[in-house]
Amino acid sequence: MSDVGPVSTLALARYFLGLGATGFGGPVALVGYMQRDLVERRAWFTEGEFADGLALAQVSPGPLAAQLAMYLGWRRGGVGGATLTAVAFVAPPFAMVLAIAVLYVRAGELAWLRDAFVGVGAGVVCILARSTVKLARLTLYRERLLWAIAAVNAGAVLALQRESVPLLAASGAAVLAVRSAWRPTPLLAAAPWLATYASAPLAGAGALELFVFFAQAGAAVFGSGLAIVPFLYTGLVEQRHWLTERQFLDAIAVSMITPGPVVITATFIGYLVGGVLGACVAALGVFLPAYLVVLLVAPRFAAIVGNARVRHVVAGVTAGATGAIAGAAILLSSRVLTDARGLAIAAVVLVALLSRTKLPEPLLIAGAGLLGIALGS
Repeated sequence: MSDVGPVSTLALARYFLGLGATGFGGPVALVGYMQRDLVERRAWFTEGEFADGLALAQVSPGPLAAQLAMYLGWRRGGVGGATLTAVAFVAPPFAMVLAIAVLYVRAGELAWLRDAFVGVGAGVVCILARSTVKLARLTLYRERLLWAIAAVNAGAVLALQRESVPLLAASGAAVLAVRSAWRPTPLLAAAPWLATYASAPLAGAGALELFVFFAQAGAAVFGSGLAIVPFLYTGLVEQRHWLTERQFLDAIAVSMITPGPVVITATFIGYLVGGVLGACVAALGVFLPAYLVVLLVAPRFAAIVGNARVRHVVAGVTAGATGAIAGAAILLSSRVLTDARGLAIAAVVLVALLSRTKLPEPLLIAGAGLLGIALGS
C-alpha cells in the first residue's frame, strides 16, 4: 500500500458515491474524472497506482470504470475497501435506473411514451454505431490481424443473428498463435463446452436464473461496457425471449441517459423480468465477475500483466468483441429503422454526432425521444 495521499476508505467511498450520481459520458470520461480528481487534485493515488488499476481493468472482464473504482478501493482498504467503493459507485445509477424501470412498466401503455421510445431507439443505434467506430480505433490500431478478427465476428453476428462465444475464444487463440509459437489445440478443444455454457437453457428459474445469466454477461465484457450488448441481445431476445427487441433497445437507452456504466442496464432488464428482486440479482450478477477479478488478480497483477501470452489473448478477445458490437449495431439498426419516422430521427442524430459541437449522449437521446413524440401518430 502506498503512503501517498493518505485517505480513508470512507472518504474514498464518498467520492465514488458522488461520481456514481453525476458521472455521465461513458467509461473513458469516468476514468478521466478519476485521474483528474484522485491523482492530480487530491493526490490520493500515485500515477503508478492509477496506471496499474487501469491496466488491470483493461485486460480483465468487467466494466472498465467500475473495476477501476474497485481496484482503487482495494489499494487503500483491501477487501473491505473494494466492497465499499463498489457499492458506493454502483448504488446511485442502480437507484435511478430502478426508478425509471418502475415508471416504464407502469406508464408503458401511454401513447406518448411509446412514441418517445421509438425516437430513443433510433438515437441509440446511431450512438452505438459511432461508439463502435471509436472503439475500433482504440483497440484494433492498424494491425490487419485484429481488423480481420473483428470482421469475422461481425459477420458471424449477422449470419447467426447472435454472438458466438466459441468464436470469441478462438479470436484470442488466433492472436496468441500468430504472435507466438503457441499451438491453440487446448482452447479450441474447449469450444464446444464454451458454446454449451453460453447458450444452453439454464437450470432453475426466477432470481437464480437471472443471477447466473448476468454473471455470465459480466464475464463477457472486454474492452468496453458496450461489449455486453451482443451477449445480452442473444440471450434475452433470441434465446430466452425475456424481452422484445423494442424493450431491449429501451433498456440500452436507459443505461445511456443515466450516469454510471452501460452494464447498469442489467437493473432495468432485471426489473422487467423479475421485479425489484430481479433488478437486484441482475445488478449483483453483472458486477460480480469484476469484483472477484479485483480480489483474486490484483495481488498477483504484476506477474499476470507482464505475461505476453495474456496480452495476446486479451487483444484477440477484445478485437472479437469489437466486431460483435459492430454486428449487433447493424442487426439492431435493420430492425429498428423500418419507417420514415425512425429514419428521419436517425438522420438528425447522425448530423448532431458528426457536427463540431459535441453534444452529450444523454442530451442526444432525450432529443431523439422528443422528436419521436413530435413525429408520432
